[in-house]
Amino acid sequence: MEKNAFYQSLVQQAEGLIAGERNVVANMANISALLFMSLEDINWAGFYLVDNDDELVLGPFQGNPACIRIPIGKGVCGTAAQLNETQRIDDVHQFAGHIACDAASNSEIVIPIIKDNKVIAVLDIDSPIYNRFDAEDQAGLEQLIRTFEQQL
Repeated sequence: MEKNAFYQSLVQQAEGLIAGERNVVANMANISALLFMSLEDINWAGFYLVDNDDELVLGPFQGNPACIRIPIGKGVCGTAAQLNETQRIDDVHQFAGHIACDAASNSEIVIPIIKDNKVIAVLDIDSPIYNRFDAEDQAGLEQLIRTFEQQL
């Protein structure tokens, strides 16, 4: 299936899962499960939530146990939260300050989640494959997150 069509389908599935549900944790849990079962060549998919405006705390996820707290501005997740910009990293070992929660991860994409013009969480997806995420993956995942944000 073409990537664009794949992501359109994924967004529709996510919409169906979260429609009418206001509980953020429940929606994050279902979205992380959907992503983990749908995306190829990934080893982790989940969320980190902003805690006390200075760090991220582990939220719902699928994959191996992960780092529980990440300072804002540190690692790929903390950088995405601080800059309010998607971070698409082809080789995490080349990212200054990368936090290795899973030694098997080689590439990563992190997308900020916004409510009331403020980052409240990030979606984090890791892969053991270098260069796993491209611009089409980024656009599709950002669209999925925009859909999620409408439920916040």
